[in-house]
Amino acid sequence: VPPEAKRDSITEFLLLAFADTRELQLLHFWLFLGIYLAALLGNGLIITAIACDHHLHTPMYFFLLNLSLLDLGFISTTLPKAMDNSLWDNRHISYAGCATQVFFFFFFISAEYFLLTVMSYDRYIAICKPLRYGTLLGSRACVHMAAASWGTGLLNSFLHTANTFSLPLCQGNTLDQFFCEIPQILKLSCSHSYLREVGLIIVSVCVALGCFVFIVVSYVHILRAVLRFPSEQGWHKAFSTCLPHLAVVSLFIGTGTFAYLKPPSTSSPFMDLVVSFLYSVMPPAVNPLIYSMRNQGNQELKDALRKLITNCYVEAINYSSSTAFSALHPTPPVSRVGLHKEVGGDIVGTYPN
Repeated sequence: VPPEAKRDSITEFLLLAFADTRELQLLHFWLFLGIYLAALLGNGLIITAIACDHHLHTPMYFFLLNLSLLDLGFISTTLPKAMDNSLWDNRHISYAGCATQVFFFFFFISAEYFLLTVMSYDRYIAICKPLRYGTLLGSRACVHMAAASWGTGLLNSFLHTANTFSLPLCQGNTLDQFFCEIPQILKLSCSHSYLREVGLIIVSVCVALGCFVFIVVSYVHILRAVLRFPSEQGWHKAFSTCLPHLAVVSLFIGTGTFAYLKPPSTSSPFMDLVVSFLYSVMPPAVNPLIYSMRNQGNQELKDALRKLITNCYVEAINYSSSTAFSALHPTPPVSRVGLHKEVGGDIVGTYPN
């Protein structure tokens, strides 16, 4: 059978299941649901707090809002399908569904990495060049940098997805992953036909290394500037503003690097599944917790979150109280029998007693 015919005959892929027994599948479903709802709640609260509180309309929190938006898209690309498969004991995903998942996964992960690079530049300017912070990171510059992160991720994802799904697939349709991923799809391609995508991946890796070097150099300059601060309080304040971003970058890069560069001796289907789950699900779920840690740099965000939650709680209590009062004390109907007002001998209105 020609390779093109084999590719055209593939209408769906089989994903890797987390468990074989029904009890474990349901357990995984409830676990995934809890993680997903926690990620939605955490990132949703951060987005709402930053959007509603004018004190948080600064470059740092503007980039954090974009990061939370990307995290919501990132975790929504893989986890809902995993929940669906665990709940209904289903491993199938359509060809178009797989291509869509690859596109959005690569888009959100690329855009988030570029945005984390931009956020390191924001911290560098804030600490090393504070007097020029408002000039270098004005509202227009921030919008341009955020748009560049989203746009670069979109272009990168489009190139990889189009290139990957133009390859002829000759090795079946079973993926050793719980979501559609480019390296797993390349394993199904015909011999030598995947070299074009490998070359594109090498270019992307070089760009990623360039971003990593930029982040490292930024923090080297930040460290040198902080060590020149005269007071220990200044050290603490500077480090507290950088610590959440540094933790997010370490989690994002560390889990992804280990997933793709782990030693072959430690590779097994179960280990591969756990590692892929960690790097694709944990960063979006844990990032809101990192940015809510108890440190001086996040005090404004914590105050805004506390104010938002308090207002929502008060509104809910007031609504419940008003609903209960209305149920216990219904409003009496308006009487239609009343006095008639005559103007020029004509009745022009009816007024209740």
